[in-house]
Amino acid sequence: MLPAMQQGAAAIDRLTATRRPSGSSLARQRWRQILFLHWAVPVEMLQARLPAPLVVDTFEGRAYVGLIALSMPDVRLRWLPSMPALTRLHALNLRTYVHRDGREPGVWFFSLDTSHPLVVVAGRVGWWLPYHVAAARRQREGRALAFHSERRLPGPVPAQFAVRCRVGSPLGPAQPRTLEHFLVERYLLFADFGRRGLRVGQVHHRPFTLYPATIETLAETMLRAAGLDVTQAPPLAHYCPGVDAELFGLRR
Repeated sequence: MLPAMQQGAAAIDRLTATRRPSGSSLARQRWRQILFLHWAVPVEMLQARLPAPLVVDTFEGRAYVGLIALSMPDVRLRWLPSMPALTRLHALNLRTYVHRDGREPGVWFFSLDTSHPLVVVAGRVGWWLPYHVAAARRQREGRALAFHSERRLPGPVPAQFAVRCRVGSPLGPAQPRTLEHFLVERYLLFADFGRRGLRVGQVHHRPFTLYPATIETLAETMLRAAGLDVTQAPPLAHYCPGVDAELFGLRR
C-alpha cells in the first residue's frame, strides 16, 4: 500500500469533481487500452509554466508529470449519431496536476497528440488546448501492449513516443488518499484563454480499474519537446482496459 497523502494536500476536496455534473454532456467518448506513465519532478520546474492562479498539486511534497496513451474507438457529439469508422483515433497527452486556489484539483496539459486532424482543429479552436497531429498506432498481444506516436504538426518536433510493456493482474480502482488516486482520478481540466482568463472543463466516468504495468522498452522525446528536463527512469506505470466518458462544456 502506498503512503497516504500528507495533511496539507489532503485538505483539497478531491471527491466532488468525481460526481457527474447536472445537465447534458457535449460528447461521449470510449477510452480504451489506457497506459499511464508518471515521473516525479521538482515543483519549481512546473510552477513557472502555469498561468495564475493555478498551483502545482503535490503528493507528499512531490509533483508529477504524466504521459497517458490511449485509444478512442468512438467519439460522438451529443447531436450526432455514432460513427466509429470516422471518429476512431489514438491519443497521447502530456500533463501535470494542478489546483486553483486550493480547490478544483485538475489537469494542465502541456501537449495532446492525436491521429485525428479534426480533433486537433476542434481542440485548438474551441478549447484553446495544445493539440498536435501525430501518426500513432497501438498493438496488443495477450498481456503485451505497445504504443507508438510521432508528431507531425504543428511543432515543436521531434516529439516521439514508443513503449512496450507487460500488463499484470488487476489491482481494482484506486483508493482515495493514495498516490494512484491522486494521479489517475482527475475529472477537471484547465485551459488558458489568454485575456479572457482560465476555463475549466469536466469529464465523468466510472473509476479506472487499474493494473500494474512493467515497462520493457521506452523511448520518448515528448518531455524534452515540452521543455521538461526529466531524467528519472523508469516511470511509474499503470494500465486500464477502458472506460466510457462524458465530456461537459467549459466554464469559468
